[in-house]
Formats: sequence, structure tokens, C-alpha cells
Amino acid sequence: MKKKTGLVFFPAFDYAISPTHPEREERLLYTQDQVVEEGLLDFDNILEFKPGVATAQDIQRVHFCVPGIDEIVHASHLIAVGGCITAADKVMNKEVDNAFALVRPCGHHSFRVIHGSRGFCTLNMEAIMIEHIRQKYGVRRIAVVDTDCHHGDGSQDIFWHDPDVLFISLHQDGRTLYPGSGFPDELGGPNAFGTTINLPLPPGTCEEGFLYVLNEIVMPIVEEWKPDLIVNSAGQDNHYSDPITNMKFTAQGYAKLNQRLAPDLAVLEGGYSIETALPYINTGIILAMAGMDFSHIQEPDYDARSQRQPASITAALVQLKEWTFQHWNNREALRDQVYPKQAFHKRNKSIFYDTDGIRERQEETVRTCSDCGGTIVIDSQCDDTRNHVLAITIPRHACSACREHGEQQFADAKLGRYTQIFLQDKDNDSYQVKE
Repeated sequence: MKKKTGLVFFPAFDYAISPTHPEREERLLYTQDQVVEEGLLDFDNILEFKPGVATAQDIQRVHFCVPGIDEIVHASHLIAVGGCITAADKVMNKEVDNAFALVRPCGHHSFRVIHGSRGFCTLNMEAIMIEHIRQKYGVRRIAVVDTDCHHGDGSQDIFWHDPDVLFISLHQDGRTLYPGSGFPDELGGPNAFGTTINLPLPPGTCEEGFLYVLNEIVMPIVEEWKPDLIVNSAGQDNHYSDPITNMKFTAQGYAKLNQRLAPDLAVLEGGYSIETALPYINTGIILAMAGMDFSHIQEPDYDARSQRQPASITAALVQLKEWTFQHWNNREALRDQVYPKQAFHKRNKSIFYDTDGIRERQEETVRTCSDCGGTIVIDSQCDDTRNHVLAITIPRHACSACREHGEQQFADAKLGRYTQIFLQDKDNDSYQVKE
């Protein structure tokens, strides 16, 4: 059945890592040309919208930008995020059934605290879009399925303590690819345990393997969880021709994935085979989201013989299914093993901003709570920039005890030890800074 699908294009003409880097203007211009040449915008059920511009308030619902937004965020980031918000508004206001934000630069490697750019990402577009939806429309239960070849470590970090977001990442095994994370035992924080699901796939996984994981693991879990909204972080660097990864997915496979997943919103993430993959993948995704025939979509160099998946990969995916459902079906008992009963839980992180050459050390403390996601307090320090901040998040739907704890932490924190102290209050949609 045909659906009304919205498209938001933003190639970011003023943003490129370098003139020859695959993250440059052409990464979306070829797709835009293909969409026009194929006549997709001539169909009355496919509509194009222009992106808006994200505001500081949009960003501050998710991120702590150190030392501030103006120092690390460019106009291109604001328009890319604004494009995602535009797509969300069109869906939520029922102008379209679903929408695809074809924007760049990407964002799923961006953590809650930001000192710079990493993995080509600065702002986490999906997280900002989701907080906009929650704040404006009151949607609570959301599933994010990240199909980028690289683990969505930034999105995982942001949703780690959020019991109302199911985050699933399908990616090339982190032992073989940046950022080196995303393993099956990474299952979420004490108040949201089990709502983070990582599906690391062996290098060389073919269309058969991707669709097996989708149909046998992802969809049963999503359907059981019953989200109000499904978001696809639609990275496309799992393609067999991508220059920086080692997978064998196809344009036809991406279309089938989106047909089966049926996301309400898709946001373009990675994908660096500019001419031989992206125009075909994106056309296939658009047709699938619009409920139209995509059977003719095929890359000029497609060779069916290369899609013969080794038995060893198939066996590994069967084992992955077994592990995943052991975790999913026993998540309550496992949580008590991983997180002993205590008032607070800490985790330490070392984060490298490969784009800017910055190293960050974090100590994160979350209040254990059975009523909400728990107040989060992050002590974040960068020796490179000499910024040392305390970042406090009072979660959405906060209980009175977590609210009181967050407000007290902010009141008691003293400048001198820290260069800045932040308080992010999601229910009140407020953001305070001591500096």
C-alpha cells in the first residue's frame, strides 16, 4: 500500500572534511540527482521539504557542548539537525506517513558531552530529534534501529540510562572496525537494563545475513517492545562497495530492510561509496518507505555470485541470535547480577575525538531508581583543552527523589574545581550554566 513519504535534502555545500574525503558535498548530490532523474518527486505521494535550523534549546535538550555551542557547532550541523526536526514535525503533524532526512554531516558517534568532533560527527541528530518529539508531542516509547556499519556509540551513550528508548545497533564487529565497541554484553544502565541491544556482524556478511538478523532478532524484539515510534539511523556503509568498511550488503537489501522495519523516521548516517552505492540505496529506501515497487533497483556492478554467504558467517549469526535472546528474555535476572543493589552506580569512560585530536576522561554516576531513568552526573575533563566540567541531567519523567538529587548536586557544585557546571532539566525544558 502506498504511503505519503516526506524527503528533506541537505547536502551541506559549505562542509567537507577535505576536498577528496568521502564526507564532502558530493556524498548527497549524486543521490539528489538520481532522485530527480528517476522522477520520484513527480509522484504525488513523495514530497520534498526544506530543512529548518536547529536552535540552542534543541541542542541543549541532549548535549552539553564544552565550552559552548558556538565554539564547536557550525551552520551545517544546525541545518542537518534542523532537517531532522522538520522531518519529525511533518510526520507528527500527519502531513506525511513517514519521512527520510537525507542530511549531512552525520551524528551517531556524538556523546552526551561534546568537546569536539569524532567519527565525522558533532551533534547527535537522532537524539535531538527524539527529544524534540518528546517535548513537543509527548511521545514516550521509541525504538531506534541503527543500521550504520559502525557501532552507534554516541547514541548508545545518550540512551544508556533511558528506559523509554530501545536502542538496537547492527554493525560490523567492533574488533575489526571503528569505534571498537558494540558487543552483546553492552546492555544498558541499571535503570534501563536490556533496552540496549548490540548485534555485531562478522566482516563479509551478505544480504542474506543482514535480513536474517532483521527478521529473526530485530523485528521480534521491536514487536514485543511495542514502540510508539520507530527511527532508523540509516547508515549505508554496510554496502559491498564502501571504501572504509568490509561488509557485503546491497541496495536491494537496504530497501527490503526498510520495507520490513517500516520506520516512521529515517535519518541518513554514514555511507561513503558516493557514486556506486548511495544513489541506488537511497532510491531503494525512498521507494520502500513510500510503499512502491523497488524490485528494479540494482547497482551497475552487482554480481549475485558475491552474495554467497560463507557457512561460518551464517553459523555466527545463529549464535548471535541465541546470545541476544538469552539476554533479552532474562534481562531482569541479569540486571541484578550486573548491577548489585546500591544507591548509585559509576562508570568511567575514555573518549578520543579523532577529528580534533582531543582526549576526554569521564566519570559518570547515575542514581539507581525504579521510577525513572535516574539523575546522571558526569565529571568530564580534557587535559588538551583544560576544560573540566560537571554535567547534570534530570531525566524526563523524573521522580521527586531524582529531581531533588539533581537540583542539590547543581546547587552544591562549586566553580574553581570546574570550569563550567551544567544542569539539564528535561521535564522543565531548561538548561542552566554556572561559569
